[in-house]
Amino acid sequence: MTAAPGARPLPRLIGMVHLAPLPGSPGYGGSIDVVVDQAVADARALTAAGFPALMVENFGDAPFHPETVPPITVAAVTRAAAAIRQATAVPLGINVLRNDGLAAISIAAACGAGFVRVNVLSGTMYADQGPIVGRAADITRLRASLAPDLTIMADVFVKHAVPPPGLTLEQATADLWERGGADAVVVSGAGTGRAVDLDDLRRVRAAAPEAPIVVGSGATPDTLSALFELSDAIIVGTALKEGGRVTSRVDPARAASFVTAAGL
Repeated sequence: MTAAPGARPLPRLIGMVHLAPLPGSPGYGGSIDVVVDQAVADARALTAAGFPALMVENFGDAPFHPETVPPITVAAVTRAAAAIRQATAVPLGINVLRNDGLAAISIAAACGAGFVRVNVLSGTMYADQGPIVGRAADITRLRASLAPDLTIMADVFVKHAVPPPGLTLEQATADLWERGGADAVVVSGAGTGRAVDLDDLRRVRAAAPEAPIVVGSGATPDTLSALFELSDAIIVGTALKEGGRVTSRVDPARAASFVTAAGL
């Protein structure tokens, strides 16, 4: 399996813009303007620090819908993503939690984003939202019709979930790469901010030698060198925040230390 016909090269380092709770979610604060302003401020802090790419997701919407999100969520993420695109000049990715890849593709196409992350593109994972079933056939067909150059980053054994009994990491990786339509394979730790097992990275690389590999969680400046030896790109979120707390705002000093450690 190769990348989409015009898929763009992976950015080496991707900084997360975690949206505050959006309209319709339990924690929503009542002002979408505040949500968007905070997102733009975090995006600007990351790009000022030198991050070459960003990804926006509806992180504050927990507890998440397992698959299809409501129209208001699509509208709110689109508004935030469009504002970030206008305020910054780096590639942008979209992730719609928990697993609405169709919404992510649609938002990316509308905003001119360059890539999406899909937590479960193919197969089934068992998460706190219940069973989550991949929709690779629908997602790849929508990508082909709306944004053929869009890159699909897809998780294997996604965090905060467990695989079906008997499914190995190697088989899941091969299916994702050879049959699922992924352009890159994301490998994460057990949960948000949790470090990736380096042995898992080696196993994924061996199972799909030609696939671009993305680290999806737990990176720190001290671990970047070892992670880059086994991967092509790294997504960073928690470690960029004030006090290392995922729910806090981006800390410019922490963001700058990441860029320096990455040699960018």
